[in-house]
Amino acid sequence: MAGSTLGTIFRITTWGESHGAGVGLVIDGCPAGLPLTKQDIQEYLDRRKPGQSRFTTQRQEGDEVEILSGIFEECTTGSPIAMFVRNKDQRSKDYGNIMDVYRPGHADYTFDKKYGFRDYRGGGRSSGRETIGRVAAGAVAAKLLKSLGIEIRAFSKSIGPVSVDSARFNWKERENNRLYMPDAQSAREAECYLDEMMAKKDSAGGVIECWIEGLPAGIGEPVFDKLSATLAKAVMSIGAVKGFEMGDGFGAAALNGSVNNDPFGIDENGQIYKKTNHSGGVLGGISDGSRLTFRAAFKPTPSIASSQETVRRQGEETCIEIKGRHDPVIVPRAVVVVEAMAALTVVDLLFMSMTSRLDKIQAFFAYGQALEEEQEEKERD
Repeated sequence: MAGSTLGTIFRITTWGESHGAGVGLVIDGCPAGLPLTKQDIQEYLDRRKPGQSRFTTQRQEGDEVEILSGIFEECTTGSPIAMFVRNKDQRSKDYGNIMDVYRPGHADYTFDKKYGFRDYRGGGRSSGRETIGRVAAGAVAAKLLKSLGIEIRAFSKSIGPVSVDSARFNWKERENNRLYMPDAQSAREAECYLDEMMAKKDSAGGVIECWIEGLPAGIGEPVFDKLSATLAKAVMSIGAVKGFEMGDGFGAAALNGSVNNDPFGIDENGQIYKKTNHSGGVLGGISDGSRLTFRAAFKPTPSIASSQETVRRQGEETCIEIKGRHDPVIVPRAVVVVEAMAALTVVDLLFMSMTSRLDKIQAFFAYGQALEEEQEEKERD
């Protein structure tokens, strides 16, 4: 199976299945010297783990990370960082009735056509549990970005028909409800809507918005590795994502150029800035120094308990009612997954951008040489 590796310089490879021994990852390209603890990673994993509320699957997994290599005395060593999370609450028997049945909305049929085989116990590599590796790696990338003054935050912008009201937007409120909505009233309305869907044995989708602040201008490559394009690829690789937009996104198609173009100005410090941000922080595929904003649309959870028409692998029509433990909405647990994919993308493109200008390379090595000379002088004294 190809396609389990992401990145050019800061590279990650994930592995494992939903009902196997566990899931894990390897990070290659993380520089030495980054202060990093197990708790830094666990905090991210705790945000996506199951069983947090009645709106998430009741599968009881602690998702405790084991660091196997690449960190010594709470600091990265520069060698590959390997991490592992064991599966402890698999109930493979819950999937016995779908062994030969294609679940609507799932990858069962396409996996069968591609590989001639599929792991019916929760979907194998197509399970949402695969995102554990992404989140653990994203925690490392986010810690690295924080050391550079770059912060990534995402939130549930909408769940079903309920959207966050910008007039009530409050980042602190995001932490006060399990839907990760920065609007208390909208969160309550969304909970009522989800209760209604659960009573109907149905599910809901939604939209996650992500902000990246502190990103300097000049990050991203102008052709195939545009910042916007690489972010889109990373976010669209999340299993339930069906749409991606940056800035005004699809709304820009209805604007005139005179409105959509962001005028430039000079601030009180003599720095160039944009007076508006319809572009979402990217021009020509390269960051422009303003806040980067994008949104990802998540489909409703395909595993629902109501009856659905489908077929058996042998070619017989049938109906299915999916049993087991499933999220009635994916969005809340996916907020941290979106943050992780954004962090991984930005770190990799930051590293790639370090070789864009000769003067910057010369300044870097001249600075490094000066530090070495200063250290040698101190040792002589």
